[in-house]
Amino acid sequence: RKGSEATATRLQPLAPPVLAATEQDLPTHPAFATMLRKQARMRREYMQKRAADAKEASTADRKRKLRTAVDEGRTVPTELRGEADALLAEMELNGAPGPSSSTPDLDSEYASAGVADPRILLTTSHDPSSRLVQFLKEMKLVFPNTSRMNRGGHTVKQIVETCRADGFTDLVVLQEHRGVPDGLVVSHMPHGPTAYFGLANVTMRHDIEGATNMSEAYPHLVIDNLTSKVGARVATILKHLFPVPKPDSKRVVSLVNRADLLSFRHHVYAKEKADVHLYEVGPRFDLRLYQIKLGTIDQEEVENEWVLRPYMNTASKRRAL
Repeated sequence: RKGSEATATRLQPLAPPVLAATEQDLPTHPAFATMLRKQARMRREYMQKRAADAKEASTADRKRKLRTAVDEGRTVPTELRGEADALLAEMELNGAPGPSSSTPDLDSEYASAGVADPRILLTTSHDPSSRLVQFLKEMKLVFPNTSRMNRGGHTVKQIVETCRADGFTDLVVLQEHRGVPDGLVVSHMPHGPTAYFGLANVTMRHDIEGATNMSEAYPHLVIDNLTSKVGARVATILKHLFPVPKPDSKRVVSLVNRADLLSFRHHVYAKEKADVHLYEVGPRFDLRLYQIKLGTIDQEEVENEWVLRPYMNTASKRRAL
């Protein structure tokens, strides 16, 4: 009996460690408060810079319209008549704006993108199916320098904080509906933008007949027919998921736009004397953009840069990309 009492004493649960109390007090910890203030300050400075850039671009555009009207001897546009004298005086002092200053710097979030290779955190929605997990594993091979994360019970806010703390440049989230992958979200760190795509016609590698082995070399990118303002924005978001390849890399990723449907294809090629043979690697799928917002994925009260409007009367005629 004494032995049983001793065993029961040894099996009693240990007292909770001191670390638990420290984690509970984390929101009031000085270092945690300092980190939150730093993130808020960086976000505020970033938004102020974007507002100043947008204002400067708008002023340059009005100056260009006024200069064109004066040089061609046409009537000054109605919206510029109230400020025409002030704009002309400013143009005489500073000179007419050049063509480069008239384009707003929409991609200032990627100003330092070429300094280091991108680091991507890849995850799924909650409780993924086996097909989505398989798609996740294949997408990890598509994007170089990618870390795969099991979603579990983690919230979006926790994942974004992890990305910022560990130096990830992008967060990619795969979504599904009844076991079929149907969504892809790309969120750039630390301030955005976030692009939401619908997925269609997803074909896994093992479903492609004769699919060749996956190369680990950095791929070359072929981006076709993304010519509009929104299309250039989408091209910038997607191309910065890939690092700069070496010239002798034989791996190619293609993004081809046809009627606002962006087709993703993945190939390798081999040269044999004068012939070039192209082999599909997979996976293959189609993307349809439906939203771009200026913040990260965890921020709800942010400005929408572009939203798909499919139920307007002119929706069938408009082309966004």
